[in-house]
Amino acid sequence: MEFHPQPQSGRPQPWAFPAPERTRLANGLTLLHCPRPGQQVVAVEVNLPAPLDTEPEDLDGVATIMARALSEGTDKHDAEEFAAELERCGATLDAFADHPGVRVSLEVPASRLPKALGLLADALRAPAFPDAEIERLVANRLDEIPHELASPARRAAKELSRQLFPVGSRMSRPRQGTEESIARIDAAAVRAFYEAHVTPHTATVVAVGDFGDLDPEAVFADTLGAWTGRVIEPPPMPPITADDRGRVVIVNRPGAVQTQLLLGRVGPDRHDSVWPAQVLGVYCLGGTLTSRLDRVLREEKGYTYGVRAFGQVLRSGPASGEGVSAGASLLAISGSVATDVTKPALADLWEVLRTLAAEGLTDEERDTAVRNLVGVAPLRYETAAAVAGTLADQVEQHLPDDYQSQLYTRLAETGTVEATAAAVSAFPADRLVAVLVGDAEQIADDVRELGIGDVEIVD
Repeated sequence: MEFHPQPQSGRPQPWAFPAPERTRLANGLTLLHCPRPGQQVVAVEVNLPAPLDTEPEDLDGVATIMARALSEGTDKHDAEEFAAELERCGATLDAFADHPGVRVSLEVPASRLPKALGLLADALRAPAFPDAEIERLVANRLDEIPHELASPARRAAKELSRQLFPVGSRMSRPRQGTEESIARIDAAAVRAFYEAHVTPHTATVVAVGDFGDLDPEAVFADTLGAWTGRVIEPPPMPPITADDRGRVVIVNRPGAVQTQLLLGRVGPDRHDSVWPAQVLGVYCLGGTLTSRLDRVLREEKGYTYGVRAFGQVLRSGPASGEGVSAGASLLAISGSVATDVTKPALADLWEVLRTLAAEGLTDEERDTAVRNLVGVAPLRYETAAAVAGTLADQVEQHLPDDYQSQLYTRLAETGTVEATAAAVSAFPADRLVAVLVGDAEQIADDVRELGIGDVEIVD
C-alpha cells in the first residue's frame, strides 16, 4: 500500500482584527466600511441611539415595535411589496431594540448592494408605520410574552433584572415591554418615538464585505446619503445603580423537575482596565466545556448538562473626566439541574467560588483560555457579519475602532494572578443574587440550610 506523505503545516500568519475606514457623509451619517476580499455577502449594521431609557412612561416596548415596523412598508412600497423587493435582492433585513439603542442589520450579495441599500434607506428615511401593521406587531408581541414567561431561563433573567435594579430604572423591567405597556402602543406612539430619535446625524453605519469595483463611500452617499433629518443631541445616560447584596430568590414553579439557576451581579464595562483580565478569568471559571464549573458540576458530579459563566455589557459610555464609565455589564452564572440535586449542586458551585478565591487559577487554565480566546479569533471572524457585528458593538459602546485588536493583545499579556483577581472580583461568593426557578416546596428548605443568603419566594 502506498501512502501519501503527511502534509506539513505552514508558517503561522499574523492576524489582527480588521481595521475599518471611517468617514462622515454630507447628511451627518457616520460610515465605517471594511473591505473583506472574498466575502461576497456584504453585512451592514446601522446603530440608532434610541435607548430604552428614552421610551415614554408606560410605553415600554415602543422601541421594539418601532424596530420591527421599519420593514413593514415605506412611502414607496407597502409591507408586501417591500418584502418582495428585499427577496429579489436576496437580502435579509432585521432590527431589534436593546438598552443602548436600536440596531438594524442587512445582509445582501455584493452584486445587489446598491439596490438593497436603497431599500434600507427608504426604511430609515420614510417608514410608513401603517395602523394595521402596528396593530399586528403589537398582537404578535402580546402572543410572545406568555411563551417567554413559560421559559425557565427567560423567567430567571426577568427576575434577576427586577432584583438587581431599582424599581424606577428601565433596566429593572423587560426590555421588550410588558403586556400592559405593549397594549398601549399604537401607530401614533411609534411615529412619535421614531421622530424623536431616528436621524442620520446620530446614526452610524458599518459595512463589511467584498465591495469589488464599488466605491463604498459613493454607494452609501447615493443611498443612505439621501436620508435627511433634524440635528438632535444624543440622549443622556442615567447612572446605573444595582443592589447586589447576597440573597436567593426562588421563582415558584410547582411540579418542576428541574431548577433553573441564574446567579448575577453588576460589574464594569469594556472601558474599565480590568475588562481583559475579567474576560480571561470568567472564561476559566465557566466559559467552555472544560472550564472549572463544568469540570465539577457536569463531569465529576453529573448534576447538569452544562453551566456557563459570562459577562454581558448592558450599556456603555465614554469615561468621564474622573475616568468613570457611564456603563455596566451583567456578570452571571447560568445553568439548570434536576430538582432533587439542587442543594448539592449549589453547595458545590459555591465551593468552586470559594476555592477559586483561596487557591486561584492554575497556569494551565490560564494558558488554555488564552489559546481558546485568542487562537480561534480568526475563525470567529471568518464572515462579514461577525466582523460587522463586533464593529457595531464598538460603536454602540463608544469604543475606539481598534479596540478588538487591542483586546486580543491584552488577553495574551494577562497573567494568571490578574485573571484570578478579576474572576474573584466578578463573582464574590457573598455578593451574588441567586435566582432559582423551580418547585419552591421541594427546594426552599434545602437552600436555606446552605446559608448562602436570605431566601425569598415569588410567583
